[in-house]
Amino acid sequence: MYRKFHNLSAVHESGVVLIIRLDSATEARDVAEAAIAGGIRALEVTLSVPGALDVIEQLATRHRHEGILIGAGTVLDEHSAYTCVNAGAELLVSPQVNRGMIALANRYQAVSMAGAYTPTEIVDAATAGADIVKLFPAELGGPAFVRTVLAPLAHLPLAPAGGVTIDNVGDWFDAGVACVGVGSSITKAARESGDYGHVTAAATAFLAAVAKARG
Repeated sequence: MYRKFHNLSAVHESGVVLIIRLDSATEARDVAEAAIAGGIRALEVTLSVPGALDVIEQLATRHRHEGILIGAGTVLDEHSAYTCVNAGAELLVSPQVNRGMIALANRYQAVSMAGAYTPTEIVDAATAGADIVKLFPAELGGPAFVRTVLAPLAHLPLAPAGGVTIDNVGDWFDAGVACVGVGSSITKAARESGDYGHVTAAATAFLAAVAKARG
């Protein structure tokens, strides 16, 4: 239980989970390392990345004792969840509510984020045991939707994913979210120049914007 509490703190203290959904294992690993250098403490490598499990294992091994939470994204079922945990993932993220995935995460003391959108789905995710409810796709409703949903559900930790940028991250936290999932705002920074230092700079700038938004 202590390990899970420690891992959850990596999310809550920074307020950010980086979503890495890229076209190659090498790019995913290099972006992850550059983002960690910029201060990112929690990230998910989606299973859509070719060789995702190898990337997760490499990152988990390298950063095991550094307080960095390495996770897997797009984990749709219990079998995939076990495979990810076996590779070293200590964060499991899904775009939907899958009770098998959540139960396995809890069994192995991994942090779980289950995707939901409507109030019914959000409560269902929390009832199933998800540590954080991932609001997905968040850009459809925006911060105004979050504010409305959290009026009766303020006790639930909500994390929007989709449409979160450095320019609007303050609006999300003002609406009451516990943390945010961010992807291309950081990961695309090296695409045009090939310079992963841009990813590091983007990560640092994003984290500064989050810290400012949280006061």
